[in-house]
Amino acid sequence: MDRFLNSNDNAAAGHRRPHPSRLICVIAPAIIAVLVVAPAGSAAPGFIDETQVRAVVDDFVAVQGDNQRDRFERGVKQVAGFWREEDGAAADFAQFCKDNFIPDSALLQQTADRLEDAFESISGGFGMIGRDLSWNLTVETGPILPIDYLLAQYSPYAHLDDDMFKTKIAFVVLLNYPQYTLDDLLRLGPSWTSRQWMQARLAGRFDARLPAEVSQLLTEAYHGAGDYIDRYNIYMHHLLTPDGRRPFPKGLRLISHWNLRDELKSQYAEPDGLVRQKMIYDLMGRIIRQEIPAAVINNPAVDWTLSTNQVTISPAVDGPIPPSWKETGDPGTVVDSPPEPLTRYTHILNIFHAQQGVDKYYPTLPTLIDRRFQRDREIPEADVEAMFTSILASEEAAKIAKLIEKRLGRPLEPFDIWYDGFKVRNSIGEDALDSIVRKKYPTVQVFQADLADILKALGFDEPTTEFLTSKIQVDASRGVGHAAAPSMRSDLAHLRTRFGAGGMDYKGYSIAVHEFGHNVEQVLSLNRVDHTLLRGVPNTAFTEAFAFVFQSRDLELLGIADQSPDAKYIEAVDDLWQMYEISGVALVDMKVWRWMYAHPDATAAQLKDAVIAIAKDVWNSYYAPNFGVRDVEILAIYSHMIDASLYLPDYPLGHIIAVQIEQYLQTKNLGKEMERMCALGSITPGLWMQRAVGGPISTQPMLQAAAAALDALSN
Repeated sequence: MDRFLNSNDNAAAGHRRPHPSRLICVIAPAIIAVLVVAPAGSAAPGFIDETQVRAVVDDFVAVQGDNQRDRFERGVKQVAGFWREEDGAAADFAQFCKDNFIPDSALLQQTADRLEDAFESISGGFGMIGRDLSWNLTVETGPILPIDYLLAQYSPYAHLDDDMFKTKIAFVVLLNYPQYTLDDLLRLGPSWTSRQWMQARLAGRFDARLPAEVSQLLTEAYHGAGDYIDRYNIYMHHLLTPDGRRPFPKGLRLISHWNLRDELKSQYAEPDGLVRQKMIYDLMGRIIRQEIPAAVINNPAVDWTLSTNQVTISPAVDGPIPPSWKETGDPGTVVDSPPEPLTRYTHILNIFHAQQGVDKYYPTLPTLIDRRFQRDREIPEADVEAMFTSILASEEAAKIAKLIEKRLGRPLEPFDIWYDGFKVRNSIGEDALDSIVRKKYPTVQVFQADLADILKALGFDEPTTEFLTSKIQVDASRGVGHAAAPSMRSDLAHLRTRFGAGGMDYKGYSIAVHEFGHNVEQVLSLNRVDHTLLRGVPNTAFTEAFAFVFQSRDLELLGIADQSPDAKYIEAVDDLWQMYEISGVALVDMKVWRWMYAHPDATAAQLKDAVIAIAKDVWNSYYAPNFGVRDVEILAIYSHMIDASLYLPDYPLGHIIAVQIEQYLQTKNLGKEMERMCALGSITPGLWMQRAVGGPISTQPMLQAAAAALDALSN
């Protein structure tokens, strides 16, 4: 997805926008994050002190002996870290530990199995409730009603954390199952059985004790930002040139940033595409700087002349007029439309402040940055940044820039970071592709029925195809599209993409194939793992990798393939160029969050200035030498920065992993190997890669492939 809504069990990631099963769309309360672990004793100093802990342990040893002292002491310390006065007095704490410690290993595993079943039911039920409550905001069901916004803001998870501790279920887990640091997992994990991994993930489920009001504030902040992004559409037919021409076709409604970017990319196939690309680039800059007139957002009733910034009543309305639009007048009447307020940056700050409320409940992971990299990704931040900069500063990226300039026959423009001329679709044209796709997929139902043929074409056998298609439902999306993961084994995955009045266009189809990759991974990694507490892949980047593997075959699935002898070389060059673009975007996202933590009292205006300055700085460091132009802010256009906090690094990571998977699959069956890989479960990323493809996560395969391709193409 480019926008991952609801994808791993923790918060914000599907594609396009994060989902509760991947990190996808709305960040769910940490309590439902079954795929992460945190350091032991990760709660703030609490009601029970060290003297009381020591007394409980000494009493246990006096009665039971020294055989299980270490295990009992660790569990008591874990419970003490979260025990509050409302949970009971010190004597109650001591009695609880004495009564609920499980010394027998068989009973310990039986208890873990019961808890696993219970948590699948709880998280699964709540996940389906949450999806239903936001259904009318995410799926095309007709007009959105005011009540839909309130329903979507309600979180069924809000009180789950409190309830787990109040009922003492969380304390039973903490007493009996050890929590591990990331260093522990990296050191011990390779020798663990799946049962040991399952118990580690069980304890990691309770890595914080968030009050219900903190969880609810998170939900509200993410829903607010998500709704803002979902409704940020521009009716392109209403963008006028200085001489009054309309370069874009009637009815073209593009959501920012995904559709704007994809439309810009499609124009490389058009002889007169440069003028439209420059208009989109201009539009993107105004969105970043918040200079766009508020009246043109999601409104087909006005025209906008970019060169003069004049907004007028349109004679060519080509979409539903928003209820909030009250302006009247004859066509051509000038509309007084001030710029959009700093809404974009206000939403980022709302999420930042909501995360600040979470921070104090993670003393050893005191920022969202720490939680994203150490807990959610389980890859150190410094390692991730080093991978990105190895691409950004590479000699291969510089050579590809020169190759693109030669192909275009003009100096590079900043928007050429999205150069799409390496792909075979560039020689076909967007209109022709739209026609092919609309004819093939006129309705949601037709695409749903074709999922089986797509899977078979990708190499999945008949039984697996039948199983997967029974578990995936296609929905018409209001937004750009996303993959909503199943909440439990009896639930369905939901593939969401846009369908227009005439059917699915190529953009919607390409997104749908990407989302389908997410859905297939989601279903397999939930239903093929040994334990549901190991559901999923290690982190969001891995589900993105599978989505990229699917999406790279979108034209092939339409019966359009590049048969040229240089095809494999072109693909390697294209892979690196995509990685070059998205690595800089991810770096901006990372640096913006560092800036916010360094400036916690910043205003929206100050944040806007900082985001633009950071984007320019990253551009000047890694792009200006190859593009010949400085102080470009375009890297800040991605909507993930608004509604999916620190999700963007998963895209370049996903590209790195996808290339390694593709290289491994060259002589193998995709369907069979994907099923095997997804059954590995949510172990640490490095261990997963070793077992999946036989090596660590590395940019070297991508760089080496690009270098070899460049040499071949130059001969």
